Amino acid sequence: MQEIKDLIAVSRYYGQDNRYVIAGGGNTSYKNSEKIWVKASGSALATIDVEGFAILDREKLKAVSEKEYSNDSSEREEQVKNDLAAATLTKGKRPSVETSMHNSIDYAFVVHLHPTIVNALMCAQHTEIELKKLFGEKTLYVEYTDPGYLLFKKVESKIKAYRASFNEEPKVIWLQNHGIFVAADSVDEIKEIYTDIFSKLEAAITDPLPDGDVEVSSNVVEVLPAIKMMLSTEDLKTLKVRNNALINHFSESEENQKLIAVPFTPDAIVYCKSNYIFLNSESPEAILEEAKEQNALFAEKNEYLPKIILIKNIGLVAVGDNAKQCDTILDVYEDAMKIAYLSQSFGGAHPMTQEQIDFIDNWEVENYRRSVAKGEVSGRVQNKTFVITGAAQGFGEGIARCLIEEGANIVVADLNEDIGRTTVDELNSIATNNRVVFVKTAVSKIPSLEQLMHDTVCNFGAIDCFISNAGVLRAGDLEHLSPEDFNFVTTINYNAYFYCTKVVSRIMKLQTKFASNNYFADIIQINSKSGLRGSKANFAYAGGKFGGIGLTQSFALELAPFRIKVNSICPGNYYDGPLWSNPENGLFVQYLKAGKVPGAKTVEDVKEFYLAQSPMRKGCSPEDVTKAILYLIDQTGETGQALPITGGQVMLN
Repeated sequence: MQEIKDLIAVSRYYGQDNRYVIAGGGNTSYKNSEKIWVKASGSALATIDVEGFAILDREKLKAVSEKEYSNDSSEREEQVKNDLAAATLTKGKRPSVETSMHNSIDYAFVVHLHPTIVNALMCAQHTEIELKKLFGEKTLYVEYTDPGYLLFKKVESKIKAYRASFNEEPKVIWLQNHGIFVAADSVDEIKEIYTDIFSKLEAAITDPLPDGDVEVSSNVVEVLPAIKMMLSTEDLKTLKVRNNALINHFSESEENQKLIAVPFTPDAIVYCKSNYIFLNSESPEAILEEAKEQNALFAEKNEYLPKIILIKNIGLVAVGDNAKQCDTILDVYEDAMKIAYLSQSFGGAHPMTQEQIDFIDNWEVENYRRSVAKGEVSGRVQNKTFVITGAAQGFGEGIARCLIEEGANIVVADLNEDIGRTTVDELNSIATNNRVVFVKTAVSKIPSLEQLMHDTVCNFGAIDCFISNAGVLRAGDLEHLSPEDFNFVTTINYNAYFYCTKVVSRIMKLQTKFASNNYFADIIQINSKSGLRGSKANFAYAGGKFGGIGLTQSFALELAPFRIKVNSICPGNYYDGPLWSNPENGLFVQYLKAGKVPGAKTVEDVKEFYLAQSPMRKGCSPEDVTKAILYLIDQTGETGQALPITGGQVMLN
């Protein structure tokens, strides 16, 4: 059906552009004489297909227009919801609450959006004056009305009045503190109308938005981990910070913050709630003191945690139930900042009233949208943030892949940027509400590791588990291994473990200081069976790994009072990974050339030699190691341990 293809195309056209649609807001429809196809609740315009639309019987839908409903708002909205469900032919799909408005407009296609530039006018003090100045007297403007049935009846009466006055059907309906409806009999005409509207509004802006990036202050690592733990008294929260010239305009001025202290639209309340925290202290210590006071006051006044914290010199911070939700919160609140700024071109900002806010906050429909937006993350480490060094490929990539499926947020820290970013894209494709980011990292350089800490905190708020996995190997006997190769192996496998622990432990100490007593942070070194027993013609590697276990035990003693556990995992050989199986310089090849396996003539001979050493005749996989990681995180009774995962090849006494 070509009309439905057109509907999908125009939905995606606007839905994929955040100038017009944020957090899936807005909806679209097509109707003929018998049926209406309207976006179902929970569907996103950006990716919608035919399954994303609810189909309703227009004859049955008339009941919503003609029927008398209860005067009690909660009872009335329940009755309307039931009548919408009765008219729905696609059972199980909840039609948009604005379906009746779509149905009342006498054009085939309707596209309802909440564009920033439109809401700059719709959320302004001089909306009606400016609207007529820009678009003439034949404008259909609807003063703010609570969404749902009341708004539908208001729009319906306005449409009837418009028809009577102008003897034509309105193609554009402007909704105060809400958005815009554009209707026509073709999607091409809808695009033309929207283009004209956007062009006129943009020309009317007297002071364009501040543009450009602003770096997040380095002291974010001294602030955000603590705030995250203050707010994670029950479930572990995810925090994400964003900064740019627009955000900086508000974060650096208490006067400007007054313009964004109250929401402008229902969407802002759904995703960001209606009360926010602004922190204006300068030093990290003062910010944390202010945060404790503000959080306590917020908890007294509200039955929910803050979703938005604006911090001077740091930026806009989202407090989410998961990483995906943080992105939505940031997008929606930054849009509110844009509206507040741009509305100055139309007489200044006009936020919602407390009565209007209270209706949205308690409206069943918006609570439903809120629950859909929250999503579900399941797994043994849901919402925990893991930094994994050397995770672009091989063992590290395998561990990251397993942890993603357990609900973790992952930072892939690796020098190999091309492969690392490809890995991140692949892992994000299987993530649900958790996220993966890449940070280019040289584990042997402390400034690079400090940048890793900064970027991790900016993306997720804290570090719950640091996995020191990056490692290298240069095999060779005493006659042939060069001092340069020995130093290289030792620097990465031994020294870098110290560097990593040095920088990450500072952040973890801050976290545990502000966390509940049952919270523990973890540092886990991926060691080797070669850290438990010597390895012929491989002393550089074995020596670094033996030393790593010594570091683990020493770090564990030092960090235990801070509820930071430090353990090593000693895997057997991962034969399927590139470290062993690379045909050019994998260990099978290196060991064959070094003569490490007596009598071996081929790579297969070397592989068989090693398989025979394991009672279970198998290598160690990332899945095996991930199970060990999860065990070490779950338990709170051990630290300073070296846990072998070798298939019985190495057994502890």
